[in-house]
Amino acid sequence: MIDLNKVLCTEFNLKPFQVENTVKLIDEGNTIPFIARYRKEQTGSLDDVVLRDLFERLTYLRNLEVRKEEVIRLIDEQGKLTEELKNEILNADVLQRVEDLYRPYKQKKSTRASKAKEKGLEPLAEIILKQELMEGDLEEIAQPFIDEEKGVKNVKEAYDGACDIIAETVSDNADYRKHIREVYTKDAILISEAADEEEKTVYEMYYKFEEPVLKIANHRILAINRGEKEKKLKVKLNTPDDKVVNYLVSKEITNEDAITVNYYLAAILDSYKRLITPSIEREIRNMLTERAEEEAIKVFGTNTKNLLMVPPIKDIKILAVDPSFRTGCKLAV
Repeated sequence: MIDLNKVLCTEFNLKPFQVENTVKLIDEGNTIPFIARYRKEQTGSLDDVVLRDLFERLTYLRNLEVRKEEVIRLIDEQGKLTEELKNEILNADVLQRVEDLYRPYKQKKSTRASKAKEKGLEPLAEIILKQELMEGDLEEIAQPFIDEEKGVKNVKEAYDGACDIIAETVSDNADYRKHIREVYTKDAILISEAADEEEKTVYEMYYKFEEPVLKIANHRILAINRGEKEKKLKVKLNTPDDKVVNYLVSKEITNEDAITVNYYLAAILDSYKRLITPSIEREIRNMLTERAEEEAIKVFGTNTKNLLMVPPIKDIKILAVDPSFRTGCKLAV
């Protein structure tokens, strides 16, 4: 179990008593404004900005630890938990890493790979994965797996099913996903185009727009998202496909002379195009949106604070509203 207080001390460069007291006050149900205003002596005079950031980070780390325990339990119930896997999960420092490690063991809905396994094609997939056969007849190798009652009518269907199993195995590899996510973040380009080039809209500057994911400004992300939601823009990621496929091939193919290598290569390409790319693209888009929304909230908060804290102006009244659905709105004039 990670010492969360120690982690917070390091990340926020705070003294142990500041973190310990703040966490205790939060756990007792005190609000951030209350702690910032009335518990300065206990927190070492931490302001509301630091307190809120610390609270959000504390919540994330606690959720991370809960998820780690849950994932370890779920994998252990399947009888597939190894000491190495357990340590990898325990050492994960982000939730995404935990989910990547759990992915191969997650109970999925019916997939092409699961259907192929039900048809008894997993041993054929293992033959391809081992890359040991240097000679032989590919049709003869697949012949024992042809079974019309199970839905495998010919050699092609046997190999197609085996490749589906391999594709899912490659897609579920946590290290591959981590690497590809990093490559996309560094090298992918966000592209937006007009849904209808003839239509005049407020999104015209994004009709032929492209910018690296790493550099795109937060306000542009939000504008592009709005345009996409209103069906005025079509958005996609231009990804370094050749670079990623070459990486996967270098990791998976250990014997280029194996007679089954072409099936293996086809499975890798299918895994990347059909399973990995759509999933990682969604993650990158979600990451960009989350980052942009968090920044927008901070900017709005700062602007509102500056507005409310200006000196009184003669004959001008300012009304502040603290919205709440459950307890009603609070007003300050």
